[in-house]
Amino acid sequence: MAAFQPVKELSRDEVIARSNAVLAMPDQPITETEDIFRIEALGLEWDMGVTVYEPKEVARGADGKKIGIFVLHGGSGDYKSMVDICRTFAKKFSCKVMGMTFPGRLYLDDTSRDWPKDTINSDGTVRTPMWKKGEYITPDQYEVKRDTSMRFRYGTRTVAHAKPGTTFWNRMAGWPYAFEMGMKDAMRRHFPEGEFSIYVTGHSTGGPMVFMICQRVPNIAGVIAVENSPFGYIQEEQHSWSGALGKVAGFERVTTKKALRTDPFYELYIRTWRDRARYAGPEALGQEGPNALMRLPWLMEEIFDWWDKTKARPQFKAEYVITHNIQSSLEAAARATAERLKLDAAETEKLVQHYKGFPYPQKGPGAKPVPPILFVLAKDSRDHSPEVYEEIVVPMFKQINPAPKVNVTRFGAGVHTYHKAEEGLPLGIVPTVADYYFKAITGGYFVV
Repeated sequence: MAAFQPVKELSRDEVIARSNAVLAMPDQPITETEDIFRIEALGLEWDMGVTVYEPKEVARGADGKKIGIFVLHGGSGDYKSMVDICRTFAKKFSCKVMGMTFPGRLYLDDTSRDWPKDTINSDGTVRTPMWKKGEYITPDQYEVKRDTSMRFRYGTRTVAHAKPGTTFWNRMAGWPYAFEMGMKDAMRRHFPEGEFSIYVTGHSTGGPMVFMICQRVPNIAGVIAVENSPFGYIQEEQHSWSGALGKVAGFERVTTKKALRTDPFYELYIRTWRDRARYAGPEALGQEGPNALMRLPWLMEEIFDWWDKTKARPQFKAEYVITHNIQSSLEAAARATAERLKLDAAETEKLVQHYKGFPYPQKGPGAKPVPPILFVLAKDSRDHSPEVYEEIVVPMFKQINPAPKVNVTRFGAGVHTYHKAEEGLPLGIVPTVADYYFKAITGGYFVV
């Protein structure tokens, strides 16, 4: 393959042309296998879930090793949320792909993995995670609250607060560490070191998770960051300024410092149709201009239709403690876990520092450098504007020692949920994304 050079922008016409070319390529036969495996972490058992997409013969990158693509969902999804990108990499480019689900988000009681009913029940109880098959979080283990503190962005949020001493409390305190262990184990199982180079991507809030793991697995060779949020401490700074959308449809960017998030570790956010609405508004503004408000009833119908189709996905979240670098909550989670395990003072402090390091790159003797990064931004992304990457994200990556190779490409099409179809793009920007990254992997961008 020719040496790969990233570009700053791909026009809409180029995105569509590349998408059409990829979709016209023959599909390679692949096998799709779900792997549910159990690990032990922090004195508890955890069921982890991945789906592996594997061609007969796996393509190799510029370093001569087999290409392994590791995909994390974002929002409140699971690996089913990322099927389009996984299958495209596997079928069109013969990469071995693994889509993983955050701990607790797979519905283990049904092989379809579809969650039943809605996230908020008529009796006021809510949907809760399943961290282990056969273990259930009962309503007596939590208190439901309505939060209006971030109403401008989210509307009214419904949250469940775990009660101290319950299984819910212990799991909410322990899942970040278990997730790290689960990702490491999944990669050992399916992308063995010496055979594979791994390229990781995490949609939205999956992004800080793949940045967290990128230095902790030896054969992770690069971050293919499409609509992929950065390290938690960078995202904290990114979201601490209003105006992350940049200048859209005549609305000037405002640079007023906002209060940082303070979500406690024991808080589970329960999603509703509002979480589609907070993206649908900016996307319609970017694509249609202010006249989008003239069809607000129609837009709301689209939002409710989306919710009916997607409420079978988990639709709950707890990852803000990492993705927004909430140090006080990470420390509290570590101390709650240490108290349960009856750790001494030195062991407790070690666990606290481990937790507090999740939103940051590792440094010091023996730390693996942050691997090369290639960001792709969608045209009408709500949270990932070129301005915020130019002014905040890229400069903060360049301050890391040693600084990783980092570039940003903006596509002239697409939205934050980048598999969403639009005119001329039946799979959204997914085919072009896969093509762009495959060329980067085979063209030597990630070889250092």
